[in-house]
Amino acid sequence: MAQSIFAPGLFQGQTALITGGGTGIGLAAALELTSLGATVAIGSRKQENVDAGLAALRALGLAEPLGQVLDIRDADACQAFAKDVLAKTGRIDVLVNNAGGQFPCPAEQLSPRGFEAVIRNNLIGLFNMTQAVANAAMIPARRGRIVNVIADVYRGFPGMAHTGAARAGVDNLTKSLAVEWARHGIRVNACAPGTIRSSGTTQYGEATLELSRAATPVKRLGTVEEVSRVIVFLASAANDFVTGSTYYIDGGGSLWGDVWPIEEPQGERAEEPSGAE
Repeated sequence: MAQSIFAPGLFQGQTALITGGGTGIGLAAALELTSLGATVAIGSRKQENVDAGLAALRALGLAEPLGQVLDIRDADACQAFAKDVLAKTGRIDVLVNNAGGQFPCPAEQLSPRGFEAVIRNNLIGLFNMTQAVANAAMIPARRGRIVNVIADVYRGFPGMAHTGAARAGVDNLTKSLAVEWARHGIRVNACAPGTIRSSGTTQYGEATLELSRAATPVKRLGTVEEVSRVIVFLASAANDFVTGSTYYIDGGGSLWGDVWPIEEPQGERAEEPSGAE
């Protein structure tokens, strides 16, 4: 893990819950928050990701992490996870909504089931987890920081209409909750990564990643650590006047160039969106 730019102990005594926390961006954020003093709880749909994430966090030799298999599409499971973390740590100060997944597909070939699967995963699931944590911990405590990890949909998302719609929904949900929950001391923000070299983008292949790199003004892909830094910034209580904002982490990609080529779908992908956590 790269050396943190933040003050040591910035999150000392706090608890952070991270969905999709076993791999990629979620794990990078979990590692950095742990290194800054937080007790971290991770959720993932796959047991092997939970196990790998917990092992990486324990290797830091700091606060003992928590983790369990979690499907954010299940509202009851989200409520149970939030209550379990609260019972074990006494608080939840930070929620990082990182879980998600999608697959490339031209809109005219996208099945209703495929569209619904991605909306449930990226929008409804995120709301399930957000509402569960807010009701269980943040609203009663009158404090909290929520960071939603979406995607670079600033200029639309050709070939990814389903996830573009879901992520745009989260972008507006971020703004709506920022206004509605400000009275509870909760700050809600989002970050929108462009093409990041991580476990979630390897599925698209090097040829596609190279096209995205070439279309990015800074001519490189981002790293999970670069996204983690923005997540940690938004999660810090020191930034009390920042709420309802979406930070683009894309090397200028939202301002210029194409993001993804439109590809033909390969087989049935509606049940399990690729890269889902």
